[in-house]
Amino acid sequence: MPPFAEARIDLDAISANVASLAGRAPGSRVMGVVKADGYGHGMLPAARAALAGGATWLGTAFVSEALALRAAGIEVPVLAWILPPGEPLAAAVDAGIDLGASALGTLDEITATAHQTGRQARVHLKADTGLNRGGVAAGEWEAVVDAAARAEADGLIKAVGVFSHFACADEPGHPSIGAQLSAFHSALEIADKAGLRPEVRHIANSAATLTLPEAHFDLVRPGIASYGLSPIPALAGFGLRPAMTLSARTASVKRVPAGSGVSYGHRYVTDRETGLALVPLGYADGVPRAATNIGPVFLGGKRRTIAGTVCMDQFVVDVGDDPVAPGDATVIFGAGDNGEPTAQDWADVLDTISYEIVTRIGARVPRAYVGAAR
Repeated sequence: MPPFAEARIDLDAISANVASLAGRAPGSRVMGVVKADGYGHGMLPAARAALAGGATWLGTAFVSEALALRAAGIEVPVLAWILPPGEPLAAAVDAGIDLGASALGTLDEITATAHQTGRQARVHLKADTGLNRGGVAAGEWEAVVDAAARAEADGLIKAVGVFSHFACADEPGHPSIGAQLSAFHSALEIADKAGLRPEVRHIANSAATLTLPEAHFDLVRPGIASYGLSPIPALAGFGLRPAMTLSARTASVKRVPAGSGVSYGHRYVTDRETGLALVPLGYADGVPRAATNIGPVFLGGKRRTIAGTVCMDQFVVDVGDDPVAPGDATVIFGAGDNGEPTAQDWADVLDTISYEIVTRIGARVPRAYVGAAR
């Protein structure tokens, strides 16, 4: 049976995007960031496509994601950088997963785990250079790097990396960018004085990889750009290709008279006799309820707008007198080649970012993979 909907993923697009990003950071290694199920594209296929495109590292948010990569036979360096209490650190150390340490307590926990397991832990120390989210505060940085140097001297850890994260790299020229780079250089100097010699220093996300060569250091960490979506929508010319196309088969079409209220709350009322097409995707599948009366779709060779309230499992499109039939494809977003909306178009309409659009596509929407990289 064909699926009611699918998210088609072009793995060759991911590989080509990663290769293009690598070309923008010559001399730096590339980490393919595959957290959040590969930004909704599927973690394992996305990881393999990123590696095919030239990535030599992979990045995840949580240890469970990194362990899944190892279980699938992926042996390249993998960094998991969010370590809330209770993470399976022993399994991570045993699997050779790199662990991000954003606090002295986290470093102590990693060091204790290494002592218990009898295996050296691979650690990346994260400096908070101004994002004020995760990372070691400037006033605590010296104590953390000193503790790391002692643990490394004892053979318990290997300080593989020192890293940070930008707050406003997607706003070229923002004053915080230079301030954070300066703070990162200071953090690196303190780590060097403590005797740490990290293999990789990294701070560049997608936006910095594309626009800030001075931030490339030894490793860049493109996330959303690997999937073909620009972290800086106002800038063009990056040559990225969106990898995901979300579509559904129209479930039914019917005629209704003028003055007909449509969907919950009758938030759309027809102004003429017209055709209404029912599309079996809803907010349970990642189509935001906020897209009511504004979400763009492509159906019957035209861009159209969702008519009425987006429901849990379905929404309606007013197709007028056009010859739309059950089974016709409705494209919610794609690469834009044929006039269909893109994920960025959806982000613009909903006043959000394309990251949210692709990562929220629900698990019951099957992923279909195309391209040689599969």
